[in-house]
Amino acid sequence: MHMADALVAPVVAGTMYVCSTLAATYSVKKVGVENEPKKIPVMGVMGAFVFSAQMINFTIPGTGASGHLCGGMLLTALLGPYAAFLSMIGVLVIQCLLFADGGLLALGCNIWNMAFYGCFVGYFLIWHPIVKHGFSRAKIIGASMLGSIVALQLGAFSVTLETMFSGITELPFSLFVGTMQPIHLVIGFVEGLITAMVLLFVYESRPQMLQGTEKTNLNQSEGKFSLRKVITFFVIIALLIGGIFSLFASTQPDGLEWSIERITGSTEIETVNSHVHIVLENIQKATAVLTDYSFKGTESVFGTSFSGIIGSMAVLGICLVVCFAFRYLRRKKKTI
Repeated sequence: MHMADALVAPVVAGTMYVCSTLAATYSVKKVGVENEPKKIPVMGVMGAFVFSAQMINFTIPGTGASGHLCGGMLLTALLGPYAAFLSMIGVLVIQCLLFADGGLLALGCNIWNMAFYGCFVGYFLIWHPIVKHGFSRAKIIGASMLGSIVALQLGAFSVTLETMFSGITELPFSLFVGTMQPIHLVIGFVEGLITAMVLLFVYESRPQMLQGTEKTNLNQSEGKFSLRKVITFFVIIALLIGGIFSLFASTQPDGLEWSIERITGSTEIETVNSHVHIVLENIQKATAVLTDYSFKGTESVFGTSFSGIIGSMAVLGICLVVCFAFRYLRRKKKTI
């Protein structure tokens, strides 16, 4: 669902940058006052896991379209909404700057569409109300499915609204909505299944990692594995997905591209040659050393594997740096 710059006007893009920045600033403030050192490695590792998982597009049978995990609902169940939102920002920034996945002008839109709804709406309106009195397999599955579907539907609808208010394409709003919502309903359903499977694994392995209920409701001796073992498992899986399984991702257009193709006959939208578009496009070309997750000038599969591993490590690194920066600033304030 990564929007390209060709879909958004600078005014709309700027507005969404402001909205996303306000949400990020508030999240930084909330995470900054938390005192959960065990959440730091989880934040980095699960951010890396979501990055690698997003590289695997799954085919939607009978449509010619594909979809991929957004990950907001998954992260918010493990980290809470604020740390999850910051982790998602890390994923989306790395995708945009290193791999040109989603436009730089549209980055504020993509953060809002792909991170805000899953992390905040998914947590406060769905996940927390369902699990606040205790976890069960049925609750985890139900919350995962409902949260993922709602987040994808809201995100898809926001894409159509941002495109309409931009007014720089010829995509008819009603037709665009009528195409985007059904395909993302299916994608949300699949994401819900994936999210549920991952969270059920965590529930069986280390239920203390799940957010949304009082920790006193959990017996601290519960869980088959230690936190270190679960984190190690996700590191290995992230590297395997990014380095190997990403090679088998569907080549079909994703839900957004497919919707545009159904309306216009092409997945590409002609870029508007405004000064802002041109400047930001040139900046992105300079930073995107692995455009489209591949080596420039070659279609070698090693480019995809390298991109998956490097991208996962970059997300892990940026999340850890942010977390340790929070701890340093907190300690500095205490000593003043």
